[in-house]
Amino acid sequence: VQLQASGGGLVQPGGSLRLSCAASGSIARINAMGWYREAPGKQRGLVATITSGGSTNYADSVKGRFTISRDNAKSTVYLQMNSLKPEDTAVYYCNAAILVPPRSYEYTYWGQGTQVTVSS
Repeated sequence: VQLQASGGGLVQPGGSLRLSCAASGSIARINAMGWYREAPGKQRGLVATITSGGSTNYADSVKGRFTISRDNAKSTVYLQMNSLKPEDTAVYYCNAAILVPPRSYEYTYWGQGTQVTVSS
């Protein structure tokens, strides 16, 4: 199983970016998916999560600006980031809890990270 993240880049303050993360491989079911970020000198922290049923949870710092969504048919999770601030600069990692056949044990997988830089 692999998670492939994309969509990072350089954007000016107030701008927008959309991150994508697609899961591939031998997958029985994907439960929760999420995005985390790691800024220089800081620990990796939660940005947003979404359950298989579509329930969402956000870090207080991104509420009202970021939106997490998923396409179960494509095994993909998205993060729409609007009104970006310099303090949003970080490496963003996607995460998924995946049931793997044949026994459908649940494992947590991480994507490779994508850099988001907010700067003028």
